[in-house]
Amino acid sequence: MKHEIATLLKGNHLNIEITVRGWVRTFRNNQFIALNDGSTNHNLQVVVDFNQLDESLLKRITTSACIAATGTLVQSQGKGQSVELVATSIDILGDSDAEKYPLQPKKHSLEFLRDIAHLRFRTNTFASINRLRNALIFGVHQFFQDQNFLNIHTPIISASDAEGAGEMFRVTTLDLDNLPKNEQGEINFNEDFFGRSANLTVSGQLEAELAAMAFTKVYTFGPTFRAENSNTARHLAEFWMIEPEVAFNDLKDNADLAEAMLKYVIRYAMEKHPDDIDFLDARLAEEEKQKPVNERAELGLKAKLQFVLDHQFERITYTEAIEILLQSPAYKKKKFKYEVSWGIDMQSEHERYLVEKHFKKPVIVTDYPKNIKAFYMRQNDFCEPGRETVAAMDILAPGIGEIIGGSQREERLEKLEQRMIEMHIPTKEMFWYLDTRRFGTCKHAGFGLGFERLVQFVTGMGNIRDVIPFPRTPKNCEF
Repeated sequence: MKHEIATLLKGNHLNIEITVRGWVRTFRNNQFIALNDGSTNHNLQVVVDFNQLDESLLKRITTSACIAATGTLVQSQGKGQSVELVATSIDILGDSDAEKYPLQPKKHSLEFLRDIAHLRFRTNTFASINRLRNALIFGVHQFFQDQNFLNIHTPIISASDAEGAGEMFRVTTLDLDNLPKNEQGEINFNEDFFGRSANLTVSGQLEAELAAMAFTKVYTFGPTFRAENSNTARHLAEFWMIEPEVAFNDLKDNADLAEAMLKYVIRYAMEKHPDDIDFLDARLAEEEKQKPVNERAELGLKAKLQFVLDHQFERITYTEAIEILLQSPAYKKKKFKYEVSWGIDMQSEHERYLVEKHFKKPVIVTDYPKNIKAFYMRQNDFCEPGRETVAAMDILAPGIGEIIGGSQREERLEKLEQRMIEMHIPTKEMFWYLDTRRFGTCKHAGFGLGFERLVQFVTGMGNIRDVIPFPRTPKNCEF
């Protein structure tokens, strides 16, 4: 019988012959193999009788060699494990040159591991991250499916810029060494594959809105791309987005849905992989010890996640948030790098102050200035002169700042068209989007959750490049 190590360590398969397969972590005294198959961070001790094995085979049991071990699972007599496998045979499935293998049994920096991302899955840290990432993926789908949402696949190649930001990757089949030009000297996209300029999508939101106008409740979960030349610990060029859109919802409904979804998926991951949460909690605690006392987080990873589950998110308006920042000791002592005034697009330092210092819990900020938000957000009806706002919301989380951004969408055709003209977004090309306002419009709302930001929050990792298997960043497209 073949079993996963995670199952065997529970001790339910004692005294029967079994086979396990995995990769060698260590081999001590020509007798004790620490074997791992990725199902858990805990290794299974495999005990071999070196007198019964050829010396040539023993030499091949090296760090990261792939082996199959057959024998009997028994209660362990030694310390450090409850059960062990007494092997009757060892088969080498794949050799590993121990002298050349980059992951020696010692501590490695996260920067070094990014350079060998094809092997970092075999470390405990990245094994835990990826098991939790998998649980969060499943938890997201479970949450929406339980509420009768329809999952929609939206285009990855698109001719529209949902955000109006212009930071997109172009998709083309044109010969870059001999680009066709028109009479004006511009690139002639009529000769391109799609007969027009096309890009990788920055969001599936606009297409999801179309589906919501027929199915009421839909969500997307797919890859998105931003060509921002931003080399920070918070940005990726390729990442995954979760974007629900719900007809008949207003801004409050939207915030309620986002809070419920976050709590559901966090609880789901904690319940499915408590050992991985424990491991990353201990890892983060060690990391925090290296920081100055005044920079250490007040809560450990497990405590932070449980705190989120146990408390309602704080809800304030953007205007209230700016006033809190202006009255803060940090502002008065000039500790903010970026200026604070009504109308700014709050920076991460501002968001984290609200969450970590002032409220000390997740915060939902609503009603942002119209001029710093996208064209599709509903314009609020009652605003102070010079302080026009939109029905937008951001959810700010401890450690990373913004984790969710959303809004009630502008359902009024005239208002939407006027806003698109103001922001130089071609209404003619976007006829398909405007048609939903012409034919059976209604209020609706949605949000976007950057999935890697969620994984960061749940794992406690400080750099977003460590929560996606193969990060795509400026000047980096390896593997």
